[in-house]
Amino acid sequence: MHNVMERETASVEQARNSLEFQVLRMQNDLKEIAKKWDVLGVEQTKDDHLTIVYKLENKHQCKIMLNDCSTSFQGIWDFSIDAIYDSNDSIFIGDIRGPANMGYGSICIQYLKELAKDQNIPYIKGDIAPRDWDHVNRLVHFYEKHHFSVQLDNESKSGSIVWNG
Repeated sequence: MHNVMERETASVEQARNSLEFQVLRMQNDLKEIAKKWDVLGVEQTKDDHLTIVYKLENKHQCKIMLNDCSTSFQGIWDFSIDAIYDSNDSIFIGDIRGPANMGYGSICIQYLKELAKDQNIPYIKGDIAPRDWDHVNRLVHFYEKHHFSVQLDNESKSGSIVWNG
């Protein structure tokens, strides 16, 4: 019983130290990121990592980026969604880059949807290309989880996604 309590205490202490370290790093990283980009928010991943979400935007395109505060910011994002303003009524996702299964995509897609709502853009669209086919099940799960309609053509190994806000 005593060993269990010691392990739990050590685990709580380790988690607290990790969080303190992430907060200190986040403070530094926020200053650096805010010099070049628009900071959108701070979020926590499913693995309890603090992240900074920021964007680069002009009238033709936007890029939603994420920095994980568990590592130091080196001037480049850990995850990004590149999109273009396709028309007055849609944003088109051109590329999603970064590691899978970290929760980064879920964080960034929420910010992209919020951006669309703020600009009265009712649709977010995208394509699923043959290069995506090796992980198409993961993509379908991701997009459906975020309330996108997903259409696939197994024969041509292609598809499309649409979110209607």
